[in-house]
Amino acid sequence: MVAVSVIIPTFNRAIKTVRAISSVLYQRFTDHEIIVVDDGSTDPTNEALRQFKDRIHIAVHTTNRGVSAARNTGIAASTAPLVAFLDSDDYWLPEKLSVQTAFFDENPHAMICQTEETWIRNGKRVNPRNRHLKPSGDVFEPSLELCLVSPSSVMLKRALLEEVGLFDEDLPACEDYDLWLRIACRYPVFLIRQSLVVKEGGHADQLSARFPGMDRFRIMALVKLLQESPLSESQQKTALRELHRKCQIYGTGCLKRGKKAEGAHYLKLPSTFEMLQDKKPCF
Repeated sequence: MVAVSVIIPTFNRAIKTVRAISSVLYQRFTDHEIIVVDDGSTDPTNEALRQFKDRIHIAVHTTNRGVSAARNTGIAASTAPLVAFLDSDDYWLPEKLSVQTAFFDENPHAMICQTEETWIRNGKRVNPRNRHLKPSGDVFEPSLELCLVSPSSVMLKRALLEEVGLFDEDLPACEDYDLWLRIACRYPVFLIRQSLVVKEGGHADQLSARFPGMDRFRIMALVKLLQESPLSESQQKTALRELHRKCQIYGTGCLKRGKKAEGAHYLKLPSTFEMLQDKKPCF
């Protein structure tokens, strides 16, 4: 059994996928397996993957099922006790896996960690704003507003996924926001303060470009969190407060665009959970 399973989902990113795979093959830590899930690509991705032959395991979806299904397929095919994700448009520096596996060796109680990352937007390096700076430890409350965990920077224990569940395949976007909240309400998410991931953005095939109005998916994640996760009383209150804020913004936007029924639905949604809050058991 290898120590780390690396899961790379891809869709129509042949050249970038080759770069992502190469960045794993260049890792100083070599006790790993690479699982690439081609999520129904129609570009030359399949031909590009052939050059790696027996160095990677390839799973293929005949139709595009989305990044959640692709990652979940990779998880199901993996064997290691530690799992790392790498989006096909990102890549790792050579020390990434060695630093994170060493962290788990030194902190056996930890369930998940992530690293810092370097951001590239439209070919130029940019610095994250203060609101995007990653905390370490109890990240639940700050993660409610926006996603502060990057899939390409994460390494986690397989047992954690067995406890909280996999990526939600009903969410076409913000699936990582959903999973990290399910984890963060239970466990600390530790930050290794080294930039070991290069994260690219600004291109047209990103989910944020394909799915405008992303807050509706975050609202779906918050609703599920309030209904299903073992939140403390404090966590319930902060999650409900963020649900109210997001629904107010999104619902008001719908009304401005003439979507009266949708706007009314989102503006009324938080009241359902306000009435049930006192009845739901806290843990």
